[in-house]
Amino acid sequence: RSILADPSNQAMQSHLNLKIKFRESFRPFAPVIKEDKAENFFDIPITSPYMQYTFQVKDAATTEDSNQSILDKLKSISSKTPAITHVDLSARVQTVNKKQNSKLYILLDEFEKMTSIPMLINTSFNVRGEPIVNNPEDAINCFLNTGMDILVLNNFIISKDQATS
Repeated sequence: RSILADPSNQAMQSHLNLKIKFRESFRPFAPVIKEDKAENFFDIPITSPYMQYTFQVKDAATTEDSNQSILDKLKSISSKTPAITHVDLSARVQTVNKKQNSKLYILLDEFEKMTSIPMLINTSFNVRGEPIVNNPEDAINCFLNTGMDILVLNNFIISKDQATS
């Protein structure tokens, strides 16, 4: 019931907002991160398993000035994870450990092995004005009608034909 994406991709925030969620391109996304690695990326004094709190992104900086639009401010952010870094250089963090959610933790662990980043964007699996997908039919319809590349549905991995993208 989640859309997961690479937080290090500078264009990912805009892509998710415009091509998948169909909402304003500046809207922020929350990261899900391995609990034991969270303090390497955020000023985070506590665990945050429910995305309740925002924390400062440690490596984030900006060259913004007060006359910039919000989109220009987003483009001026320097961070290893720009797609989850909001204009105030914070993020609404979700921490996860192996006991809470072993599948998600293992996925984060594998992503970290490939990228050195133990987190992903985690946003609700829906588009603007629609409820969160609730069954396989909803998931497939949302997948087919948005710019998503891959759908994982239980033990199935479904990708779109490159010719139809």
